Amino acid sequence: MIQPARRAWSAWLATAVIVPGLLLSRPAEAGKQAEEPLADAVRGALSAAIASAAPPRPVFDQLDERLAYLRWLGAMSERLKRRKSEAHTRIEFLETLWYESKRAGLEPALVLALIQVESGFRKYAISTAGARGYMQVMPFWARLIGDGEPARLFHMQTNLRFGCVILRHYLDIERGDLFLALGRYNGSRGKAPYPDAVLSNRRQWLLA
Repeated sequence: MIQPARRAWSAWLATAVIVPGLLLSRPAEAGKQAEEPLADAVRGALSAAIASAAPPRPVFDQLDERLAYLRWLGAMSERLKRRKSEAHTRIEFLETLWYESKRAGLEPALVLALIQVESGFRKYAISTAGARGYMQVMPFWARLIGDGEPARLFHMQTNLRFGCVILRHYLDIERGDLFLALGRYNGSRGKAPYPDAVLSNRRQWLLA
């Protein structure tokens, strides 16, 4: 049975005309992930998923794959310019985001949209609930699946990896249901405003 909020969300997406940037004026209620008991196997899998070295430079078997990646990198860098003015910082951020998104089986446009809603691309953002960094990761995750040091959540790659792994975890729990997974990420499972905001902003980050 479809929940009322989800039914309204589906109808709204099917009929609404999105005005670019319209949802940006609505304050995001970021960083409300609920701490839930994790089975040892799940905790171990999540811990393994966040533990590894810095992302390697991408290697492509086919030239067209490499050209597509470079085209994406150039287009996203241009779109991100007003939020990150320094080219080197922008490229490093996008290279890491692409790697961590793909590593977790997520679409880069979705992760960019989530960051836009959660933190506005502010590396050191802290929510009223204490969530940290680009993807507004709650400190309890550092204790559950990391080394217990929440300050590391301000490190760019660490934050992106935690955020992507957590969203992938929620997608798996919700059996691929993006509406419910996004709601769980935000701590508003079953309510439409947060998925609306992320998926509307996602359109800005799709490569035409």
